[in-house]
Amino acid sequence: MLMPKRVKWRKQQRGRMTGKVLRGAAMVYGEYALQALEPGWVSARQIEAARRTIVRAMRRHGKLWIRIFPDKPYTHRPPETRMGKGKGAVEYWVAVVRPGRIMFEVGGLDHDEAVECLHQAAYKFSIRTKVIARADRAGERE
Repeated sequence: MLMPKRVKWRKQQRGRMTGKVLRGAAMVYGEYALQALEPGWVSARQIEAARRTIVRAMRRHGKLWIRIFPDKPYTHRPPETRMGKGKGAVEYWVAVVRPGRIMFEVGGLDHDEAVECLHQAAYKFSIRTKVIARADRAGERE
């Protein structure tokens, strides 16, 4: 499971997810990518489930790049506890994803295989996503 090795502060505030992403919106490594269309928190479990799905669909050829990392702690109070007594314990870690963010990239696959494995991964997330292709590769494939 992905999580930071060490953090300066154990608990964070929630923050905001307004607007489009500034960095991480361009494809850098692969030919096909899974891009977020709406803001949300993606948990480390969702990232791992999507990674396993992509690797299984690629059938051991091609390359995968994970472009998001869960570095925000999600805290949770136990059920049926009274108000007060401070903030809850860290339950799991999330990655803050804003619209336009590239979440996964794949390379070394043909068009149909790449699109299929990223479609399968999209089912693992609680936010809407789309599969995009690199501009110089898109004309060759279709």
